[in-house]
Amino acid sequence: MGLTIPERKPGARAALALLLGINIFNYIDRQILSAVEPEIRRTFFPPNDLNAMAKTGALGMVFLVTYMISAPLLGWLSDRFSRWVVIGTCVILWSLASGASGLAATFGILVATRIFIGIGEGGYGPAAPALLSDLYPLKNRGRILSIFCLAIPVGSALGYVFGGLVNIHLGWRWAFYLVTPPGLLLGLFCFFQRDTRVAVSARTRRPRLSWNSYQTLFRTRSFVINTFATAAMTFAIGGLGFWTPAYLQYRGQPKSATIVFGGVIVVAGLISTLLGGWLGDRLQPKFPGAYFLVSGAGMVLAFPLFVAMLYTPFPVAWFLMFASIFLIFLNTGPSNAALANVSHPSIRASAFAVNILIIHALGDVPAFPTIGYIGGHANMNVAFLVVSGMMLLAGLLWLAGMKYLGADTAAVEAATNA
Repeated sequence: MGLTIPERKPGARAALALLLGINIFNYIDRQILSAVEPEIRRTFFPPNDLNAMAKTGALGMVFLVTYMISAPLLGWLSDRFSRWVVIGTCVILWSLASGASGLAATFGILVATRIFIGIGEGGYGPAAPALLSDLYPLKNRGRILSIFCLAIPVGSALGYVFGGLVNIHLGWRWAFYLVTPPGLLLGLFCFFQRDTRVAVSARTRRPRLSWNSYQTLFRTRSFVINTFATAAMTFAIGGLGFWTPAYLQYRGQPKSATIVFGGVIVVAGLISTLLGGWLGDRLQPKFPGAYFLVSGAGMVLAFPLFVAMLYTPFPVAWFLMFASIFLIFLNTGPSNAALANVSHPSIRASAFAVNILIIHALGDVPAFPTIGYIGGHANMNVAFLVVSGMMLLAGLLWLAGMKYLGADTAAVEAATNA
């Protein structure tokens, strides 16, 4: 008997709610740094330092390098041991490290705290979507992972709004202090959850992970194309997320514009993420490549709108920004569902971990310092043109991969039921 789940398992909804809550705080923690980056730059560097933006951009890079390196090891552990224990431990670690960011007396200490946050998220990132894919059947995964991915726009927006407000009234350090207690509480809840694979492993021997398992992933064309498309998207959205507060200041907008941007992210991203998952699931029975179609079309259509935004005066530019962000977020549920569907349940967390390693190595890790360097030596409009190019590349890759997705999904389903 395979591991395929005909219907959702008991406790699936509670698990989804808890993991969604954790993921929201995950993205709040990430974007608080972006919201207060100008103040951190002023705290640690003189105003005439042309490389100051590249240095603060390295904070995001250090976090992501640690995140992507730790993800494969912790993903491997998540495939062999309780995913809830891995998640709970990692959430507590990154929450403590986030609080410690506010205590940093030097820039070097701040770098060290971002390393520990990266380790914590390196365990959560692969385990959480793999756990949800265990709990829900293939026909619903687009919508379920879209709900899980609502944390990206909602948490990011809350990070911008919360970080911006706390920065104005209490200073940037308090933004990190205040997110620590809720993260610790959510992490503790994980230890009271039951891993759904325990009953399965008690009756059957869990397959051993080997190099052949990873070779199978890399021979799966839709997995490879999805990973490279997501890397290009991650460059774009990661660079956009980190540098937009600085971009808005470059365009002459007040500090409060960061809060407006948070509102754009949460409204556009929330509606679009739900719509993308619904569209993918609705179209998938008729078009096996539907998850890639929705993802690719959104990115291709976002490209000209984003370029137009760069050369349009505010406040009209806000409407173009809203439309482009709306189209970008269409991919979040479908692309993750496609990743889960073309990886065998026995290596699913490892598949997400490999994806994390590659998309960040090629995506936002180089994006943060690259955009910061271009912004510091040329201007932020030129830097954001690079962002728009990555949007177009991601969309074209997803559209090119449509013809492989259906066959790869069917092959995994057949192997799972064998």
